[in-house]
Amino acid sequence: RRRLSAMKMYDLINLAEKAILILIAFFTIISVGIEMYTVIVNGKIALTDLLLMFIYAEVLGMVAAFYKYNKIPITIPIFIAITALCRLIILQGKGISTIDLIYESAAVLLLAIAAIVIQKVMKESDSDAKVKDKVIEETQNK
Repeated sequence: RRRLSAMKMYDLINLAEKAILILIAFFTIISVGIEMYTVIVNGKIALTDLLLMFIYAEVLGMVAAFYKYNKIPITIPIFIAITALCRLIILQGKGISTIDLIYESAAVLLLAIAAIVIQKVMKESDSDAKVKDKVIEETQNK
């Protein structure tokens, strides 16, 4: 009975997660439409507009990755954070203080290094898993 209750709770949380992701995708699409409308009305496209669209595309990619692989690759939120920080730096323009620029640039660098390390570790663990699977398969065939 306790296991059944835990399973129901898991299903409820899983359903809530999927519903939230659908809402995120829906609101992101609406935001893209609003941003495109604003660009058309203004008659010009700024770099910050393009970076914002890229953030929206990455959010949609993250939701799609969840539905395809049933997990969110950790590098996607890192790329979103890098893009958001770059957009912030550009929006602040020449009025940004030197120390803030250094901190924000260091944050971009740190996130980029983290993404590289995570991808490298994930590739190595995938490679290790494939070797392990091959060894198990060979021993089972003997």
